[in-house]
Amino acid sequence: MLTVTGQIVAAVAVLANAVVYGTDVCGAVITRSVYRKLDDATVTISAGWGHYYGDRRMPVFGAGGVVTAVLTLLIALVAGQIGAAVAAGITVAALLTWLAFYVRIAKPINTQQTAAAQSGIIPANARALQDKWDSILKYRVTLQFIAIAGLCAALILF
Repeated sequence: MLTVTGQIVAAVAVLANAVVYGTDVCGAVITRSVYRKLDDATVTISAGWGHYYGDRRMPVFGAGGVVTAVLTLLIALVAGQIGAAVAAGITVAALLTWLAFYVRIAKPINTQQTAAAQSGIIPANARALQDKWDSILKYRVTLQFIAIAGLCAALILF
């Protein structure tokens, strides 16, 4: 019974984290290149409104993904499924590291770009802000990949 519950929770975790992973991949593969072609004001307004909506709508997926990953880990431990627990533990570590990148680097930039988009006042360091935000995408994508791979492994190992 616990293994089936663990598999269901892990599947929900995969789905929640897939939304975040897909968003980060889109940023890395598409949006970053588009923004390089645009002037600073357009980038800031576009990114700012994107962060406005994203910071309001994405937490349900991000928090849901972390919570269900932690639940996957706990269920695997209680069920004695060591392989699944190790995989889920790697997932949780990757997600917490991702969250640290978000809180320390991305979120403050999101806040500044959102304020600029809402006010129409483009900061003098607009391009530098976007470049800094873009600079962590490779880490965010990698960490989300590790998280989803760990959850898939947990599913298999339950």
